[in-house]
Amino acid sequence: MWQANCRRMHNLADWISGTVMGGCVGRSRMDGQGSARSSTRSKKRGARNEPLKKERPKWKSEYPMTEGQLRSKRDEFWDTAPAFDGRKEIWDALRAAALAAECNDLELAQAIVDGACITLPHGSLTESYDELGNRYQLPAYTLAPPVNLISETSTESKVSESTQKQAQPPPCRQEFQLRVRLSSGKDVRLTASLADSIAELKKQLEEQEEIDVTRQRWFFSGKLLTDKTRLQDAKIQKDFVVQVIVNMNPPVIAN
Repeated sequence: MWQANCRRMHNLADWISGTVMGGCVGRSRMDGQGSARSSTRSKKRGARNEPLKKERPKWKSEYPMTEGQLRSKRDEFWDTAPAFDGRKEIWDALRAAALAAECNDLELAQAIVDGACITLPHGSLTESYDELGNRYQLPAYTLAPPVNLISETSTESKVSESTQKQAQPPPCRQEFQLRVRLSSGKDVRLTASLADSIAELKKQLEEQEEIDVTRQRWFFSGKLLTDKTRLQDAKIQKDFVVQVIVNMNPPVIAN
């Protein structure tokens, strides 16, 4: 973005040097009466003029702003600024000076300001006057990016990564035959995966062997497996045997 601004700055600077600066130089050759009038106007506003300072205003946008949004916001201001007040050629000079200052070419920015006969009471482009006494004010966003500026490249990469993640199919469910040994001595094979919970496998055993889940107690390596336990948590893999104690009488819930 800033390289593009620098190119635009040099184009504007070329235009300024041929129009605004030329006009100012021409006016400097006015007769004594015209010079006196200009001097009088300068005295009315204090005749204070400081060199352009290197410091830029620091500001924060109400919302994180991308480089493209900042560029659009600036273009909107510069396109409508001449309609507010002042002279269009001065607005164009201020725009070129602002771009030059942002590209760290303070010498060029000062030359544009001087060539357009612009007075800076505080050494900043935020407030300035032309030789006729017209006041010009520039918002902070025309002079510096916000502290919460978002790089468009990082934003695009994040969107691209998010899109790729959404496009990726879900990981394949790696199933295997889990060997379950009932307390009756019967071995049963259940289709399972490492992400399955004991509660899910209990339901599968109920459907396959008609054993109510309330009558099942699962054990592995002598430890009772709770319903929320997953096979990967208990490190149960293919070819391992899980013991299932089947209670003949379902538990009775007292009132």
